[in-house]
Amino acid sequence: MLSLHFAPVQGHTDAAYRHFHSKIYGGNQTYYTPFIRWEKDGIRPRDIKDMTSELNNGIHLVPQIIFRDAKELNSLVEKLKELGIKEIDLNMGCPFPLQTGHGRGAATIANEDLAKEVVKCVKSNSDIQFSLKMRLGLMNPEEWKILLPYLNQINLKHITVHPRIAKQQYGGEVNLEQFGEFVKESKNPVIYNGDLKTIEDINKIQALFPDITGIMLGRGVLGRPSLITEFQEGKEWDKESRIARMLEFHRLLFSHYSSVLCGDTQVISKTQPFWEFAEDEIGRKAWKAIKKAGNLSKYQTAIATI
Repeated sequence: MLSLHFAPVQGHTDAAYRHFHSKIYGGNQTYYTPFIRWEKDGIRPRDIKDMTSELNNGIHLVPQIIFRDAKELNSLVEKLKELGIKEIDLNMGCPFPLQTGHGRGAATIANEDLAKEVVKCVKSNSDIQFSLKMRLGLMNPEEWKILLPYLNQINLKHITVHPRIAKQQYGGEVNLEQFGEFVKESKNPVIYNGDLKTIEDINKIQALFPDITGIMLGRGVLGRPSLITEFQEGKEWDKESRIARMLEFHRLLFSHYSSVLCGDTQVISKTQPFWEFAEDEIGRKAWKAIKKAGNLSKYQTAIATI
């Protein structure tokens, strides 16, 4: 049975989103925090608040960290240990220039000096269960061949691979040939991530790569929040059921943000992203109306058209 993982997405999968997604859809998937980074003298308070929120109770949540050097890596690990964290996911795959330009995310894949520090960190923190998320490379889809020999020296819970290079962001074709090579050469369990929007997509990847141990879904679940549950149940829900459950999910999230935020503008800014990847699910007309809604009245009117 494949393990199922909900990828962290900045601006979307915060504690409230994770909480209500679990409440509405159930399932035994693993959730991850959007990446946590070191700023000046510590972790941002809002990241700690999100990670330690009571809204996370009852779900399997793993904090993900992003780093550019040994100092950031070790500082983040030590701080999370102080907070009682027992699992940490290492982000070595973020494709966004704001991070790669500072040597983080996918820019770390071909950094051999940092790879050695990752090995040291994992080996010296045996009380922590580490996993890792990466891409094939920053600019070259074979950069992973520089990093993997180091990762094969340590025991990781799993390595999640999105088979694109960072330069592609989320466009262009995934490189399944390179992914297949990675699976064969990795001594750690491998999880597939990328372009999974339907049960059929998941089944195809599982058939192509029977040796993978899990699937990570991100934008696919943001656009179709029932997807993980549908796969676990082994059947596709009809459109009416998917939409009804999605609207209930949004209702709970909207109610929560309305109770903790001040003013319509703040509420809309937190709830509009809920629909960002849902155009295929709710239809272009409703999707465009929601996207263009500039006040609460227009926003609620747009949602009523779904």
